[in-house]
Amino acid sequence: MSIRENLERVRERIAKAAERAGRSPSEVKLMGATKSVPPEKIREAAEAGLRLFGENRVQEGINKMEELEGLELEFHFIGVLQSNKVRKAVEHFYAIHSVSSLKLAKKIDRVAGEKGIVYPVFFEINLSGEESKSGFLPEEFFSALDELSSLSYIKPIGLMTIPPLGKDPRPYFVKLRETLERIKDRFGPDFKELSMGMSDDFEIAVEEGATIVRVGRAIFGERK
Repeated sequence: MSIRENLERVRERIAKAAERAGRSPSEVKLMGATKSVPPEKIREAAEAGLRLFGENRVQEGINKMEELEGLELEFHFIGVLQSNKVRKAVEHFYAIHSVSSLKLAKKIDRVAGEKGIVYPVFFEINLSGEESKSGFLPEEFFSALDELSSLSYIKPIGLMTIPPLGKDPRPYFVKLRETLERIKDRFGPDFKELSMGMSDDFEIAVEEGATIVRVGRAIFGERK
């Protein structure tokens, strides 16, 4: 199937999942996850109406943005962010979904302050406690809330999580939604986004409140 056809199918699945949950499909933004996806495929998706994309590697994303300049696409950073790549990420990406520690949040805040901007971020929460995954452990996140809310140049707009492979993702999506509801007054009215759900589980994520789903394989096919 073509990328256009894949997009149509994914959008239909999102719409049906939203309807099952009593939600409007318009509440859910579809992000194309484009790690290792060549620019020509991103262009094909853009021609089919997709405007939001997520990259896992800073330089790879920047190279694609340069090649696709003029298409008015919005790129978010969704991968593990190394401290030495923060400046480039802030300069080139609209938002970062993977703010995984207080130290990283402070670095982004400092860079954004130097640039005189307030930068949108998502806090990544490691709900499974897996050592192989990045993200705040829940207890670390709640302990850091006072310091996170005192930072002046980041604009927290939501939470992100990746459930453990091979387990039922629903409890993790439920927990992320409950976490957002518990602390939403900490960061103002724009703190309402839930970035959760990928190709294998985005329908469950939509049923449980996702506002952004990050879909790669179901749109672009298997990565080489």
